[in-house]
Amino acid sequence: MSTDEPLPTKAIEDNDGRAARAFWEDVGATFPSLKGAASTRYYFDCERRLFETFFPPLADRRVFKTDLWDEAKNTEILRWAGEQGARPVGVDVAPDVVREASRVLAPFRGLCVVSDVRALPFADATMDLIYSMGTIEHFHDWDVAMREIYRVTKPGGTAIIGVPNRLDPFLRPLLVLGLRAFGMYAYGLERSFTMRGLRRCVEAPGFRVTAGTGILFIPGWLRMMDLWCHTRRAHLGAPVAAMVRPFAWLYERVPAVRRHGYLIACVAVKPLASGGDAVGARARPR
Repeated sequence: MSTDEPLPTKAIEDNDGRAARAFWEDVGATFPSLKGAASTRYYFDCERRLFETFFPPLADRRVFKTDLWDEAKNTEILRWAGEQGARPVGVDVAPDVVREASRVLAPFRGLCVVSDVRALPFADATMDLIYSMGTIEHFHDWDVAMREIYRVTKPGGTAIIGVPNRLDPFLRPLLVLGLRAFGMYAYGLERSFTMRGLRRCVEAPGFRVTAGTGILFIPGWLRMMDLWCHTRRAHLGAPVAAMVRPFAWLYERVPAVRRHGYLIACVAVKPLASGGDAVGARARPR
């Protein structure tokens, strides 16, 4: 898609959808790039490992991402997937994020659409692989988003669904709660899940969960400090980057820590036979 073309749009027209769009449009237009920060490089390594471990070879497969924040501001994981031969597709509610992601993915003919993950503008069973990391927790009705993700996944396709870890050993959910109470958290509504709750959420529409894992084993405050230094106090970046490296080393060398990252993820497959799909089912995380 040319970045000069009008951006196609689809969204749920309810109060939640309008509020989310307004919030993320503002964030997308004003938030600085996090690319190049030490913890962002660590984040990318975690995402790349997820793709290499749980997705089949990417060549000629349509890889759909449920937001385009990484491509516009963060790890550019879809760009990497495009370099492996994938056909990248993504949606986001913020037009500025979609425009920037479109520029990043232009060499791979990436399709980027302004859309609400709860109302995807794609036909049933059109996506080979789904990657959703840090998206559905920003909606009250995350279960609607999960049904849409399931709907567009091809039978036999694989999805990786990631959300904040309620049992993060570094207590990131409490940090987020405190920051939100003082109006200092930049990412709006965000709920956290246990692995059991996430599994129930992913299985509700009909997915079969095959593995549980996580990324970013690092204190939330350290990730935030690294990004603050990267965007505002670059001269302080080196000592903070040195603090990030041990956690990246542990993630690489000690697989047991991965399930304790501040983002947890379920890897799931859409069954080839969909007769028993529970598309209308609802579940609530614990």
